[in-house]
Amino acid sequence: MKTSIVPSQAGMASSQRGRVLDRLARKILLRQLERLREGELILREEGRTWRFGKPNAVLPRPVIVHVATSSAWSDILLGGISGAGEAYMKGSWRCDEVNMLVRLFLRNRDLMSAFNGTLKLLRQPARQLMQLLTRNTRAGSRRNIQAHYDIGNELFALFLDPTMTYSCAYYPDVSSTLEEAAVAKLDRVCRKLDLSPGMHLLETGTGWGSLAIHAATHYGCQVTTTTISREQYELAQERIEALGLSDRVRVLNMDYRDLEGEYDRIVSIEMIEAVGHHYMDHYFARCNSLLKPDGMMLIQAITMTDQHYEAALSEVDFIKRYIFPGGFLPSVTAIASSLTRATQMRISHLEDIGLHYARTLQDWRKSFFEQIDTVRSLGYPESFIRLWDYYFCYCQGGFEERYLGTVQLLLTKADARPADVRY
Repeated sequence: MKTSIVPSQAGMASSQRGRVLDRLARKILLRQLERLREGELILREEGRTWRFGKPNAVLPRPVIVHVATSSAWSDILLGGISGAGEAYMKGSWRCDEVNMLVRLFLRNRDLMSAFNGTLKLLRQPARQLMQLLTRNTRAGSRRNIQAHYDIGNELFALFLDPTMTYSCAYYPDVSSTLEEAAVAKLDRVCRKLDLSPGMHLLETGTGWGSLAIHAATHYGCQVTTTTISREQYELAQERIEALGLSDRVRVLNMDYRDLEGEYDRIVSIEMIEAVGHHYMDHYFARCNSLLKPDGMMLIQAITMTDQHYEAALSEVDFIKRYIFPGGFLPSVTAIASSLTRATQMRISHLEDIGLHYARTLQDWRKSFFEQIDTVRSLGYPESFIRLWDYYFCYCQGGFEERYLGTVQLLLTKADARPADVRY
């Protein structure tokens, strides 16, 4: 006796409702895209093509997006820009130049706001709850750091340079390799801090030990470095021991709030983003108390434009949700205001190296896909690969468009006399 499986009426009705929603979402979003003014966008779906805007000097060629499944439309309508990222993870749409697509929308911010604003009230309660759950308390900070940095040292080693530097590099010239640029950045930081033998350097946020190793090896100082990532702590320890630097570098698995002692210099490379805006004053006050009266601190921070800082604080965007839970991007003004409120330190030098981050991300993505077979062999699914592809490109576009910056701030206490050095 043969049996046949007939879709239930409820299942058919649900599928029909989904198709209706997709069509409605397409209609709404296509109408919004008619407002595109800077740059040209071409959308293709099942033999149909839509064109919006026109090329300009900054975006001289069209950005082409292929819609693979119609659910992409409703994902974007319901989820805004974050929904677009989620649809990309699912493979619902693709684009060979996601960084240029990001730039296009940043140059048409009213349109991006319209995408995010559609049904915003429906998304807000869930995102507010997520912000509460990812707040950077002591326990929350460890959870947030583990969610990104403890997903496998082997993965990071595939796309980072041999120094294992996971922060903005500094390219001395166009022919510099990623490793040369990473070393140049590490040395630039050490020179700005005017490090010398006998000094004790405190680092908040170890990474995999690249800055601590460079400072101890090339500048002869003592280094105490701390991280709350278990995997970073263990690998940094291994690397330092293998290089015979255990007598000069001490690695702690400790929250910055628990640090004690007095230090000549403090360095923080892209760690402030994990502190959270609620705790920024406390973080700087803690650093101020750990620094000698003639001490200096260098902070490298990924920054948001001052004009968009307040609005970004209330948003749980794609990066906060899927890459860096609990993360935030300060603005230069927010950092300066926090320093004024919480410390006796002043800003003695500021340099924005944000365009170097665009190239750093480009190099990381290139290395990632050169090792893609190994990434798959480690057990990472295709959705994870698309997530990281989107992450690299999304951030690259933000830096290329100068919506994001990367600043190195040299902070000094009253008795400090920074060297007059051409960096």
